[in-house]
Amino acid sequence: MTMDESTTVRRLADRAEIHDVMCRYARGIDRGDPDLIRAAYHADAYDDHVHYKGDVEGFIAATAKRMEGVDNSMHFLGNCLIEFAGPDLALVETSFVSSRTRAPEGDEAAGLAPNDAICRQQWGRYLDRFERRNGEWRVARRLVVVDARFNTVAKAGARDRALVWGTRDRSDPYYDFRAQIIRD
Repeated sequence: MTMDESTTVRRLADRAEIHDVMCRYARGIDRGDPDLIRAAYHADAYDDHVHYKGDVEGFIAATAKRMEGVDNSMHFLGNCLIEFAGPDLALVETSFVSSRTRAPEGDEAAGLAPNDAICRQQWGRYLDRFERRNGEWRVARRLVVVDARFNTVAKAGARDRALVWGTRDRSDPYYDFRAQIIRD
């Protein structure tokens, strides 16, 4: 393997590792799993996240509070452009759509059916400074850029049917499904 081929293989592996960090972060937010969220960041990372600006532990606490009363959460990650600035430093821009539903509160319930919900959607980008430290890529600094944000009524969006619903805790079907696969 030539030096160029070796570098190419390393960069492909780096890209895969960075993308996996982003996916685990999204799962952590959606499942309300602080350990997964924490694992996406270096311990001394800074997050400028619209509703919170500060360290990772503060972000986790602020997010848990912000998500109280939320029935579900779903992040969809789109374009993920990774620009390497050195062997252990990268600028990563990842597009996202986040959606969550909750029961209507106060005046929001006026004119809604009992099984309607409020859906909050946000479209934006994570601008991340990723650093590899001790062989691990993680976020060192994040800026969340919001491109669109709105609330809508989710007609029949309440959890009133016998479906397999996602949850924001360890009762989510993912955890049991994963445990079954590991046992096999």
